[in-house]
Amino acid sequence: MTSIAGTKREKNSSGQIRAEALFKRTLVLIGCAMVVLVLGILLTLVIESIPSLKSLGLKYLWGKTWDPVNNVYGAFPFLLGTLLTSFLALIISIPFSFAIAIYLGEYQPKGWLSNFLKNTVELIAAVPSVIYGFWGLIVLVPMVRTLEIKLGVLPYGIGIFTSALILTIMIIPYSASLGREMIRLVPSQLKEAAYSLGATRYEVIRSVVLPFTKSGLFAGILLSLGRALGETMAVTMVIGNTSLIPTSIFAPGNTMASVIANEFTEADHTVYLSALIELGLVLFLVTVVINMVGKRIIKRFTNE
Repeated sequence: MTSIAGTKREKNSSGQIRAEALFKRTLVLIGCAMVVLVLGILLTLVIESIPSLKSLGLKYLWGKTWDPVNNVYGAFPFLLGTLLTSFLALIISIPFSFAIAIYLGEYQPKGWLSNFLKNTVELIAAVPSVIYGFWGLIVLVPMVRTLEIKLGVLPYGIGIFTSALILTIMIIPYSASLGREMIRLVPSQLKEAAYSLGATRYEVIRSVVLPFTKSGLFAGILLSLGRALGETMAVTMVIGNTSLIPTSIFAPGNTMASVIANEFTEADHTVYLSALIELGLVLFLVTVVINMVGKRIIKRFTNE
């Protein structure tokens, strides 16, 4: 009986080892597939951009005129519009994201109100972007136009600032949700030690919670920025869609994603189509660079 039981244990052990090895190989294959997919996207963009690269060269990046009729293409207005809308939205969203994360993670971690707010924040992320675009046109644009009249600027209503406000609402759930989870992972012993020394809740949050979670909070900000850089439909509906360089944050503009969405079906010759695809390549590279810089900053925060 002992030998039979030992044989069963050996069979079970060998079966578990084979299953674990198979699971590991599956994970490696999935990871490699993701790398191949990203490299394939990059290679496709580079190949399709070759006609534009040959015809326009590097001046494409800082060219200020986009005129398909005369075969003149400059991506600088769209690159500037993309960065302005994304970073402005990020700056506006950070206080709201951190406030939501701290409130749900520290002040109100449980209860019906916490669940209601958490579900509401998650619902904001699930709403289709075209809905935000419609809401922006109907509600936000008149409000921004009223503000512009009071400030004494041209009352476009649509423009960089309006797009940034739409993006702000759309990206808040990403950093807020990640920040909330990071705050809830702070060891209770650290907070209890701070309280035992006479620290107030504000002091605990400032000196214990935020330093402990700073890498996770920054990761949430980085995730939000990546979402803002690639947003298309909502921005297209409220940014004004002009190829001119914006003279202020209230002026109409364009982003790389919105230009591609608006003009891709109208591209009637090779260079025009290739110039639009090169815009996608530039957007891809900008996103990669920003993520690499963000990873370096997160790593530096972690090592401190």
